[in-house]
Amino acid sequence: MKNILVLCTGNSCRSQLAHGYLEKLVDGKAKIYSAGVETHGVNPRAIKVMNEEGIDISGNTSNHIDEYNEVDFDYVITVCDSAKERCPVFPTKAHTFHNNFPDPAKATGTEEEILESFRSVREQVKSYCTAFVQAYVPV
Repeated sequence: MKNILVLCTGNSCRSQLAHGYLEKLVDGKAKIYSAGVETHGVNPRAIKVMNEEGIDISGNTSNHIDEYNEVDFDYVITVCDSAKERCPVFPTKAHTFHNNFPDPAKATGTEEEILESFRSVREQVKSYCTAFVQAYVPV
């Protein structure tokens, strides 16, 4: 079974969105992990917009990359430039991928405008994860 890590700065939004989609899309054919180079807790708005998609990430935790030192990852996906720059070097065969998604936690405006920012990023993450799974996770 493949081990896939999604890495972001705080493991609160973008990596949590990707974790939720990847877990659903791989349907048990890979083990999904998410972590940050820091931990900020799972963002309640990320939980809300994923619930709109029928994906419950409310039980996810915000984990630090150091918690997974013993895991032999096959794939590491960084979802923000900060994490890519600060990402530790993995002494494994891990293939690395990168996509710099906008940070919805930095959105401003009304609550609905902020949620629209989260939804927009959610859709970008969904498209990326769908393409990733089609390309790299065996059926």
